[in-house]
Amino acid sequence: MRVKVPGLGGWSEDPLWATVYDWSVEHPRAGGLLWRIGIQSDLQRLYAATDELTALAPGSRVLDVPCGGGVALRGLRPGQGVDYVAADIAQAMLDRTTRAAHERGVADQVSTQVADVGDLPFDDDSFDLVVSFTGLHCFPDPARAVVEMARVLRPGGVITGSTLLNDSGLRHEPMRRGGRLAGLLGPGCTGPELLHWLGARGLPDATLERSGAMAYFRGVKA
Repeated sequence: MRVKVPGLGGWSEDPLWATVYDWSVEHPRAGGLLWRIGIQSDLQRLYAATDELTALAPGSRVLDVPCGGGVALRGLRPGQGVDYVAADIAQAMLDRTTRAAHERGVADQVSTQVADVGDLPFDDDSFDLVVSFTGLHCFPDPARAVVEMARVLRPGGVITGSTLLNDSGLRHEPMRRGGRLAGLLGPGCTGPELLHWLGARGLPDATLERSGAMAYFRGVKA
């Protein structure tokens, strides 16, 4: 049973947590301190992960799911010539991403799509890069989400993202429990589970780098 905590909102809306998260990412000094204190994680690691986007060649196709407030857009360059599809189950999140794209001068490369990560409305092998930052722990069925993200990825393409893990230690257990009660977190997974899911979907050499409660994963589809 999920309990909606007053003031937090759910992912079908525009929850308070989404605003706090986006603000923290856009303010490296204060946000970095918040990340170190709250989840013992290095915010700079998130910035480094978005470099995957910066290196893409013109004509590359990207899927960002869930796009949330458009955090991954910080890796996209104006005039880069990338086809960037921002997908999310909530229109409120797509609207936030659209605003962020205009602010960063990359709106001409970005389109939005309401989509359920458990049943993505895209063809097999249709993206060169799939990014999923701080999203996997929110999905009701993270294993199914990995199946779908791998399905739409082309051979040789990359999946990269970040997630809170269930095996990051007892220190983070209150946060996980509170997030689930508020309806903001799903069942989540452990690091070994995530690597197993990726390997089973054609990404056998996927890597996982932990940073406090957060972990960054990356894999190349065989």
